[in-house]
Amino acid sequence: MPDYLDDLRLAHVLADAADAATTDRFKALDLKVETKPDMTPVSEADKAAEELIRGQLQRARPRDAILGEEYGVEGTGPRRWVIDPIDGTKNYVRGVPVWATLIALMEAGEGGFQPVVGVVSAPALGRRWWAAKGYGAFTGRSLTKATRLQVSRVSKLSDASFAYSSLSGWEEQGRLDGFLDLTREVWRTRAYGDFWPYMMVAEGSVDMCAEPELSLWDMAATAIIVTEAGGSFTGLDARPGPHSGNAAASNGLLHDELLGFLNQRY
Repeated sequence: MPDYLDDLRLAHVLADAADAATTDRFKALDLKVETKPDMTPVSEADKAAEELIRGQLQRARPRDAILGEEYGVEGTGPRRWVIDPIDGTKNYVRGVPVWATLIALMEAGEGGFQPVVGVVSAPALGRRWWAAKGYGAFTGRSLTKATRLQVSRVSKLSDASFAYSSLSGWEEQGRLDGFLDLTREVWRTRAYGDFWPYMMVAEGSVDMCAEPELSLWDMAATAIIVTEAGGSFTGLDARPGPHSGNAAASNGLLHDELLGFLNQRY
């Protein structure tokens, strides 16, 4: 099996640089925010963080391709870094501390590119999570001060905690009835949103989560962290990995039931 630890170390260095840039502008009164063509916000901090990460990657891994939310794809080849400079921009611009930089490395393989390294860094929460293929998933302040992640062993929906982002996307896709039926079966629901539910699935504090519409940069890093923690990460179509335009993550024991409810009336 390839050794991805050098790439993981680099991803931490990139996350450190991004954390410094994004934290510096968090809650800044003069923060500039624009609306993109898809009607989602982008701040100057999003752009600055992605430019910073791209610059370091071009120096450290000049042969690797880069895909980022703000500046698209650059380069070709069997290795591709995937970046979301600020996942949770709407939170960021309103001063809500639930946002993170997502950095993943994907490699070409059977079924297309698959994530092999992932780092999710949420400096306003004081949290970071990471994983590398075959290495496991961890959380902590650094590579040397870390706790291994492990999904929960909850096996009954009536005991399960289910997290989501919002209701509107489920309604737009015609999946709201199944979604609501699921919420009635589980022990607890919370709308934490964005990257955070996936990290809580990985660390075992939430048992399953799902979102109806996502981009690759929203999922590449979270997917490898969930799976290396022993969980399942698929699209709503049950396809493994971050390629379906939506996501369902769980401890694995509840995955079939999760997908069943979200697809039951679709």
